[in-house]
Amino acid sequence: MKSISYKVAALAMAGGLLASVQAQAAQKICVFDILGAQGDVYSQMKDYKLEAAKWGADIELKPYTDERIAAEDFKGGQCDGVVLTGLRARQFDKFSGSIDSIGAVTSYKQLHEVVATLAEPKLAKYMISNDFEVAGISPMGAAYLFVNDRSINNVAKLSGKKIAVLDYDKAQAKMVQKVGAQPVASDIITFAGKFNNGSVDIVAAPAAAFKPLELYKGLGTKGAIVKFPLAQLTIQVVIRSDKFPAGFGQKSREYVASRFDHSLAIIQRAEATIDPKYWLDLPQADKDKYMILLRDSRISLTHDGIYDAKCMSLLKHVRCHDNPANSECSDTLE
Repeated sequence: MKSISYKVAALAMAGGLLASVQAQAAQKICVFDILGAQGDVYSQMKDYKLEAAKWGADIELKPYTDERIAAEDFKGGQCDGVVLTGLRARQFDKFSGSIDSIGAVTSYKQLHEVVATLAEPKLAKYMISNDFEVAGISPMGAAYLFVNDRSINNVAKLSGKKIAVLDYDKAQAKMVQKVGAQPVASDIITFAGKFNNGSVDIVAAPAAAFKPLELYKGLGTKGAIVKFPLAQLTIQVVIRSDKFPAGFGQKSREYVASRFDHSLAIIQRAEATIDPKYWLDLPQADKDKYMILLRDSRISLTHDGIYDAKCMSLLKHVRCHDNPANSECSDTLE
């Protein structure tokens, strides 16, 4: 009887250890969404979690409304994966983090091609950097200039204005200085407040930020949203590959890419709900000046090592595939 009791106890202990190991094996992904668990990004990650179970992952999602803390928790090992903006994800993979570079992707059509291309297995090597792997890229929306005075309607009139820039993105500060404006260091938590209370004249943001961050307060009765995309912002899933089943990253990239149209529909709804009175169209001549400014800044920032040169070459290829007649397609500057 004692022998049987010992065997039962041993089996129970083994079962308990196995359960403990299995519990510890679950992967935690920290998800930045400005609206936390109520936001569209977090909602899409709940669908992702269900799909990931088919690839052998048991994912736990943790919502964050502060992107910086989400990134720090990921770096500190409190998360096995993290969902961040491409601008913040650049610290983990410079190649994928360069997709959000200024003026490099000029339409949602081009971004769709970029995301689909980077989900191909042959380009997986660019999605891995040291211990990190980019396991998905999704559209966040075009970044537009929100100005508190619609008379700020061309490049020359940016001079002397105060513009909020993300304190961790050197590219923004350099571009603002290039046009003679004054960069004001901010983050995703504070930039909207500075615009709304008049501390800065201009911010860049996607349409999805308009209502949650109450940017209409900063626009007031004189402001406008300049209908010219400065960049195509992305949301990126970054993981520690060794914490996930073999082949997880590739399956994940393909799945996230397959959901591009679903994500884009959410973005376009947000853009469509903004009162038309806020939108400010630019003459083609002014758009051309912006494109030259953005391109010159992008080339300089790539030379300085802020953007990845191989990514810039890929993005140029996509632009020229979309518009072969563009003058840049005959040079080798990018």
